Amino acid sequence: MGLRATAVGSGPVRDVARAGRFAAAEAVVTGDPREKPGNGRRTIIVRARVEAMRRARVRVPVLLIAGDARWLRLVPSQRVRLRGRFVPPKGADLLAAIVIVRGPPTVLGPPSGIQRVAEHVRAKLRAAVDRLPSDQRGVLPGMVVGDTSLMDPALAEDFRRAGLTHLLVVSGANLAIVIGAVLGLCRLVGLGHRRAPPIAVLAVCAFVVVARPEPSVLRATVMGLIGLLALFTGRQRQGIPALAAAVLILVLIDPELARSYGFALSVLATAGLLVLAPPWRERLGRRLPGPLADALAVAAAAEVAVAPVLVMLSGEVGVVSVFANLLAAPAVAPATLLGALGATTAPLSLPLARVIVWPAGLAVGWIIWVARTAAALPYATVPWMGDGLGALTLLLAGGIAVLILRSRRLRLLTVAAMAGVLIAVVAMRAMAPGWPPPGWQMVACDVGQGDALVLSAGPRQAVVVDTGPDPVPVDRCLKRLGVRDVPLLILTHPHADHIDGTSGVRHGRTVNEVLTTPLSSGREARYTSGLHTAHAEPGQQWRIGDLALSVLAPRPTAPVLSPEDDGTTINNASVVLVARKPGFSALLAGDVELDAQRALESTVPHVQVLKVPHHGSRSQDPGFLAAAHASVALISVGDHNDYGHPSRTTLALLRRLHTQIHRTDQEGDIAIARTNTGITTVPRN
Repeated sequence: MGLRATAVGSGPVRDVARAGRFAAAEAVVTGDPREKPGNGRRTIIVRARVEAMRRARVRVPVLLIAGDARWLRLVPSQRVRLRGRFVPPKGADLLAAIVIVRGPPTVLGPPSGIQRVAEHVRAKLRAAVDRLPSDQRGVLPGMVVGDTSLMDPALAEDFRRAGLTHLLVVSGANLAIVIGAVLGLCRLVGLGHRRAPPIAVLAVCAFVVVARPEPSVLRATVMGLIGLLALFTGRQRQGIPALAAAVLILVLIDPELARSYGFALSVLATAGLLVLAPPWRERLGRRLPGPLADALAVAAAAEVAVAPVLVMLSGEVGVVSVFANLLAAPAVAPATLLGALGATTAPLSLPLARVIVWPAGLAVGWIIWVARTAAALPYATVPWMGDGLGALTLLLAGGIAVLILRSRRLRLLTVAAMAGVLIAVVAMRAMAPGWPPPGWQMVACDVGQGDALVLSAGPRQAVVVDTGPDPVPVDRCLKRLGVRDVPLLILTHPHADHIDGTSGVRHGRTVNEVLTTPLSSGREARYTSGLHTAHAEPGQQWRIGDLALSVLAPRPTAPVLSPEDDGTTINNASVVLVARKPGFSALLAGDVELDAQRALESTVPHVQVLKVPHHGSRSQDPGFLAAAHASVALISVGDHNDYGHPSRTTLALLRRLHTQIHRTDQEGDIAIARTNTGITTVPRN
């Protein structure tokens, strides 16, 4: 570890990073490029290893942050030339620098033969599943080879809440299923104990190639082999020393593993299978059928073993994960095996592979149903303290639980205490007002640094204005509001913090029409495919039930912008509209900045609620804000965001206008409800 830390902490790459200078370098891609949401710009994360800089030979890991879509086409092991700004890393990772890359990569060579084979098989598998339903199409490649590039982020969050994320990555479980199937086939064809193991080893090698021979895959392979050895031989005494030796060897080979939470989770899960699963399986086997006892023991042992680390990372304790894993378990093997068979067949015959993956899709459909059902349950996860203190308190709680289970008197006292708490909670719940409040007219959903507004248009029906940067928060907000039908979805402008959550709005709901700004980046098209889309024009009127909408801006314009164009131009092209219902009115101003606000000032009507433009940024025209005469100002903003929103200047201006200020970063979802005397705000927090 010391040698690796010295290597990344010195040398030309770190020297350039300390100075924050631009430089050119040659690097080898070491991981699959991944796209992450950005504030109106594409953000692509690529792990790489710099091997040449300033005519010097180096070999240090870096993290590349790029914006050009061509970075997504790279395959691990490709050598590229790049230019960018090198800055020191902030986290605990053993990186020499973070590089903010300018422009596309200059590809210097093809991927290695192994990586070309892996990419070819993965691409063929994606083609084989392209006729499955969209959710199955995203999950099946993840279960087979860890490829989640087609997966809906909202569904990925459901898997996380249900404790099923491990099914979407290459793990020892995948390996165990593959080895078990290969050994079973060997027995069917009459191969003896001597011939079967070499064939199983070849199957493992093929599996590793297709899943990409990255460090994470190799670690999972080692851990899976050890866990498999212990489970199938029942020799825990040999398994534990083997685990210790494997951990030592892997850390010596790659010292960065000592700081890897993924590695810690893998080791702990394997240790749980070695230490906890066998005795638990034996006890459960006395009262339950053998297969059920095995499944319950394995799921519970792995969950208990990794719980302290998961609490450190997420600040949550999964409550339903063991049961979700039990329900999903019968479908995991068929989905994995048929998916693996489809991946093997696809390069030879794509039509045959499509036939093979169809029943795999049915198995995946059951797993998806389990994930969504478990994630939707109340208290699927329970908030807990994070960091090391959370892990210690969880271990302490586990120790207390063991003592309670072993003492009859403590069990009775615990049951009595829990009954009292339950009665108190039910009583408080019955007396407390619910959320959303009756008669709500509008809700500003807490989606972090972004906008997502909901206007009531009838029973279980609402108009949605913007969708935030992530599908999960807006989907949950609409579920809390009971919205099932969205007759009109308005995307005010094509920045990620306003449109990247669109799949969350469409998740399980009907969206009839989409209204967008004429000034397009083309980014929103991938979220609205299959939907009727229209461009907003000043003077347009919409009436849905008793909700009336009128468009104030933007002016029609012809240009088509790319994501690299000036953000202010796109902000000023935001759709601005006025919403009215009996006893309620609101001005929804998108992200318009000074120029657009001044142009609209004379047309702004008096309203009760103002959605403050651009998350309360400093770019506010006092005349525009004053013209609305709003009694309530809503600021949709993320907690501890990097932009300094909302600006102190803007907050001071709103106070001088005697406007009540409500912020989603402080109050969560904020509902506007109608009362006998006017309107009231009801925060969810």
